[in-house]
Formats: sequence, structure tokens, C-alpha cells
Amino acid sequence: MRYSLFLFVIAALILPSAGCKPCCSGKETQVDPTAVKDSAKGQAPLLLDDEPLLLDDAPENEIDIQHGADNSRCFVCHINYMQEKIAVVHARKNMSCAHCHGESDAHIADESWASGGNGTAPEKIYTKDKVNSFCTGCHAGPELPEKEHKALFANPPSDKHCTDCHGNHLLTDRKTKWK
Repeated sequence: MRYSLFLFVIAALILPSAGCKPCCSGKETQVDPTAVKDSAKGQAPLLLDDEPLLLDDAPENEIDIQHGADNSRCFVCHINYMQEKIAVVHARKNMSCAHCHGESDAHIADESWASGGNGTAPEKIYTKDKVNSFCTGCHAGPELPEKEHKALFANPPSDKHCTDCHGNHLLTDRKTKWK
């Protein structure tokens, strides 16, 4: 799955030129290797800023699906969360989407939204008023810096939510209304 986009881009670049001959001039175009070599004289070699990213490496801001939680069932439709900060951080700690949203088999199997249907909601969805209490079920106590999180624990509670600062985990462009 990780390589699908990469392979698609490579195929899109290679296939159009495979076996084609120039069609406009009627003559085959040839490149003079000496002219190319001469045109590069006096120029500094092109160097990479960083070590090259190998095929087995995942970018720092993307989930490494070989060494973390398996969210492949979710990424079929929600590929945008493969690089979303909350999803990446949790997956690297082997916390899958199902840890928070349940297995959601009916949601995953229901493709009615594609034809204008209402779809099936995941097993668990957290409205803004439930986000903080859910997050603090795992993230509480001394691990949260008091200064930055004071508003979350104010009495009365503030209108601040964990997801205001930690990721963009809310679907802003929802096209379905759940059954």
C-alpha cells in the first residue's frame, strides 16, 4: 500500500514515452552526449541535502505501516490520516484507529456513501464536548505540562479542546449524514 502511489507515478511517467517516436518532425531526435557534457562544465555537482529516502524508509511525518499500528483498513478511504499528526504519533506507539474508534466493521464495509447514501458511522465518534474527557483517559497527570493545558482543566471548563492544538483530526468536509 505504501508503494502504490510511488508505483503509479513511475508508471505515469514511463508508459507514455515507451515505444514512442517523435510525431511532429518525422525525424528521430538525438541528443549529442558531448554537448550535454560540455554544457555541465564549470557547474557545481548537484548534491542532496539529506541522505536519500530509501524504499523501505517512511518519511518522518508519515506512518510507517511496517513498524506501527495497522490502519490499512481505514486508509482505504481515509488516506489523508496517513500523514495526520495525531494518527502518526499514535500509530508509532502501536495505537491503531480501532483503539479510539472501535473495529467499525460495518462502517468499513458500507460503501453506500459513494452512491449518495448515508453510510454507517464508526462505532465510536467523539463530539467536541467529549474529546477532552476521552483524551485525558490516556493522557493525564504529570505528562501534561500544566501551563499549556491549564484551560482544559479549568472550572468551569473552557471551550478549548485537545484537537485544537494536537492535529487536524476532524473531518471538515463531511459528505455523509450517518444512518
